[in-house]
Amino acid sequence: MKAIAQLYTNASIAAIALILACRTTAMGQKNSFSRERFHIQVDRAQASICAADGTSDGKFTPYPNNDKLNKVSNKAIGKQVDRVQKAIERTDLNNNEKIGFLRGLYELLYAYKNAYLSKDITGALLANTIKGYQDAMDLEIQHKDISPVLIGNKAEVAALLAVNFAFRNNPGKPGFQYILVKKEITAHPEKALYILSKNSDFPATDSVVSIVARKDAGVVYDYASSTTMLGEHIRKSKDPLVALIARIATTRSRSGKHVGTLIMPFLDDIMAGNVDIDAVKASLNDPVKNFKLLVQTEIHYAAMMMKKDTPLALGQMQNRLHAVGVENFINKINGLHEKPNSVRYACLKPLSAIDLYYLIVNGEIELYTSSYVNGKDYGIYNLLWQKAGKKFTSDSLLMKVYFDKYKKWIKMAANYNTLDNFLSRMEPVNARQLMRAFVRGLDKGTGKDSLEDAVDVAGSYASIKDPQISELVLHEVQSQLKAARKEGDVKKFNIYDILNTLFLSMDPGNKINLSERLGIGPVYSMPLQMLQDSGGRIIIQQFTYGDEDGRANYANFMHAVSGAGWKSSANKYWSKVQSTSGTPIVIYTNKPLDGKEELDDKAQKALDAYLSDNHIHPTMVLHRGHSYYLPSTIKQLAPTARVVLLGSCGSFQSLSDVLNIAPQTQIISSKQTGVGDLNLTLIMGMLNTLKKGDNLNWVKLWQKFTKALSKDSRFIDYVPPYENLGAVFYMAYRKLQDKEKEKEDAVEADKAAISMN
Repeated sequence: MKAIAQLYTNASIAAIALILACRTTAMGQKNSFSRERFHIQVDRAQASICAADGTSDGKFTPYPNNDKLNKVSNKAIGKQVDRVQKAIERTDLNNNEKIGFLRGLYELLYAYKNAYLSKDITGALLANTIKGYQDAMDLEIQHKDISPVLIGNKAEVAALLAVNFAFRNNPGKPGFQYILVKKEITAHPEKALYILSKNSDFPATDSVVSIVARKDAGVVYDYASSTTMLGEHIRKSKDPLVALIARIATTRSRSGKHVGTLIMPFLDDIMAGNVDIDAVKASLNDPVKNFKLLVQTEIHYAAMMMKKDTPLALGQMQNRLHAVGVENFINKINGLHEKPNSVRYACLKPLSAIDLYYLIVNGEIELYTSSYVNGKDYGIYNLLWQKAGKKFTSDSLLMKVYFDKYKKWIKMAANYNTLDNFLSRMEPVNARQLMRAFVRGLDKGTGKDSLEDAVDVAGSYASIKDPQISELVLHEVQSQLKAARKEGDVKKFNIYDILNTLFLSMDPGNKINLSERLGIGPVYSMPLQMLQDSGGRIIIQQFTYGDEDGRANYANFMHAVSGAGWKSSANKYWSKVQSTSGTPIVIYTNKPLDGKEELDDKAQKALDAYLSDNHIHPTMVLHRGHSYYLPSTIKQLAPTARVVLLGSCGSFQSLSDVLNIAPQTQIISSKQTGVGDLNLTLIMGMLNTLKKGDNLNWVKLWQKFTKALSKDSRFIDYVPPYENLGAVFYMAYRKLQDKEKEKEDAVEADKAAISMN
């Protein structure tokens, strides 16, 4: 960058300081006064990128723990940009042409910064972006097509160059669109139709739609039912599959209502001639009939998958099974939890044992503990076996559904403490074989849920009570790990290596430090400093709800923090509790206003808005409500949360939902019944520990809690953070994915031929 201290003396000192800090060495080149302001624009763009990493140190260091890539990125924004500026000035171009390239350069830098902040491009690709600009500029000066530069770079870089001001009149401009579309579709096949919708004249539209239809029929349906130009194109398709999807998308009921989304799950069976559209339409007004038809079709799809043939509408079928099951059966059972069992479970009478299986595996999140198992005779699990009959075995059940979602079934059985019962209903040799299969093939998942089976296996291990089964599972994990090492399969190795480490860590005698071994944050403790903000405060948000239990929980909490060392204040919607000694702690808890009038929801939203407007970021979140309120709490969860208490029944089933929002959080949950008094004991124990200035040592705290709550048998079902192995697995694997991405970035940076000297 060039010295600018003599220019624009009215510029702010802070802005100039940042620009000077971000630069490397002055070019020492005399520039025309008419172009100097454009060089200053480049300098400012450089400073803007330096600040985009969230630090004000005058450097661009986008990687937390990768000095090599930080060096590449920082050199790109400094020396490489300076060299481009210098190259522009050295050319024989006229003044206006030089201004055009300088304008293109600073516009490129700002465009890169916006893409980086939107997470659409990585830090190291700045080097490729600058080199790409230099290469394209060289061709532009010769009046040559810059398409080779676009083709030779990744889609993210090509997209920035193709729309740049400097190349607006390039002779290859008419073909840029098609190059970008091809590159974008190749890089992001899951967005192919979205990309086509923005490029309606793309010549290969029919071919792309046909390919997508056989990989993701649902997205073709979405566009077929739209009024877009692409939707019109799809509705005119001659491809038989695309035409059928379009026909379904435009199907209406007798009343004229669109019902395509309710028919789409049956796409594969309609194609196979197992059912027709009219038969599906006829079932829509009868929830029992419709659910049974969905189950029947899902079983057909499971049979297809056993033959390695993935149904086109599998995702739509599973979503619809979940929706119909929850709306018409699970919600009814949950809602009647205070009624006699004969009333509560009456809606299940028309359903078969197989139907109940699908209710369970598709209702993991919504099921109350007492809806799953309730004493010896009630709960969906017990009713399933009553309907099945005494001679019906567990392996018979799984064979009838072609082992569809059996890993989810086993995970839920382990978490609800019914796994021993389930395994006892088959021959021991079959039980052992089933548990081996439970652990195998965890690397075969694809798409956004590709890790679901692995997370389920990790999350269920700590719940297995039979030591022989635990040993068998561990042995199978180690066998798969050995095979992965021999095969050189990186994904498979990573999955089983993490699982092996997690399972071995359950034995204290192995003395495994998960944080060190897996390269993740703390597992067995939460350091005080990780909960504190820049002012040393710990901010806590507590969610309460306006039913009878919620009001009692709120009152008991406020009483517990009413003594010495605490003070409180309140307004219409929330209370604020502060420590007056020790570590500064501030707790915001919404008031449990009338839930029937949704006033508690209004209070929570008012508190959320206050925290957001005042840049207050909770690092601890407490859910104080029944399980049917849990989705609402999770939806409002602060991504900054580092400790989360899920104080409701069966909250152990919701770990992945929490981690999707706050991936670094440690979670306390319950596999069975969440109890207000138990939750309060845990909360006050944590608060008092933090108030003293101590870290949250989960092992010591849990020993203390176990001793204090030994008379309450329900506490045994509470799970401390270090036993939430599914959560730990997720964090560890995500860390590995970040490292793999950095490796890709390093390869791309090498392509940019940036000198490290």
